[in-house]
Amino acid sequence: MNEKLTGIPETLLIALWARANATRQQHPIINDTKAVEMVREIDYDFSRFENSGRLTTLGVAIRTMILDRELSNLLEKHPDAVVINLGAGLDTRHTRMGCDSVDWHEIDLPESIELRARFFSETDHYHFIAQSMLDMSWIEKIQTAERPVIFLAEGLFMYFDETELKPFFSTLAETFSGAEMLFEMLCPIMVGRAKHHETLKKIDSAPAFKWGLKNTRDMEAWHPGIHIVDEWNYYDEHKGAGGSSVCLGACRFYDPVWRAGSYTCVLMTNGKRRHDTFFMEHVHSANRHESLFDN
Repeated sequence: MNEKLTGIPETLLIALWARANATRQQHPIINDTKAVEMVREIDYDFSRFENSGRLTTLGVAIRTMILDRELSNLLEKHPDAVVINLGAGLDTRHTRMGCDSVDWHEIDLPESIELRARFFSETDHYHFIAQSMLDMSWIEKIQTAERPVIFLAEGLFMYFDETELKPFFSTLAETFSGAEMLFEMLCPIMVGRAKHHETLKKIDSAPAFKWGLKNTRDMEAWHPGIHIVDEWNYYDEHKGAGGSSVCLGACRFYDPVWRAGSYTCVLMTNGKRRHDTFFMEHVHSANRHESLFDN
């Protein structure tokens, strides 16, 4: 199958290749055999990444490892949760983690969902929504029935302006009380420098890096219910990351009237190449009546 994706949708092929490449390593950090299968079947010139994608492979593998772990922890705590994967691309997490019984929604642009549908099938619990995440009408298509909600947004928000993200996060905080989110943040020094990214610069229509914050806590000013909770540094998680300083973290949404407790956010870097820093954030929203977290 020949793929003609452009712009942001084409970046899903970079992440797919990186997971497949990481799986083929002698001592793999992750095991994504589905990604290996898809790379083999998709008619796309993945060879363009082979000689320059070492850090991309390692970064995506560590990101995948941490996201899998943290999502697993959340699902263990909330087995009835609804998972909403924003900008899903060709993410294999639903299959790889054996989440057949989880009410899971993959949201992405129509061309990305069309490609996904060639490899995955919808079920009573597994759903595809073909539209932009910024078209908030997708909210009406998901029935949460007062269950916990977990959002995933991997390799996504750096391609949007803050003027788009602020109202987006505010709407989520106000609509999904009790929700949690894991997402990645680009270091602001990389904003406007996508052409220097080792694999992004290899695609024909590379999108721009538009957003990243020096201090993650600045997001708390976007809405009184947003709170940063935690961050995980890629380098600390896996010393093989070398000079790359990449982080995952946690953030929660709270009702502005009610507080479940106090939390701190610690920015962690290895002191090197600050411009390579990313964050994976964890967002939580709780209403005044109950908290989905133990304090």
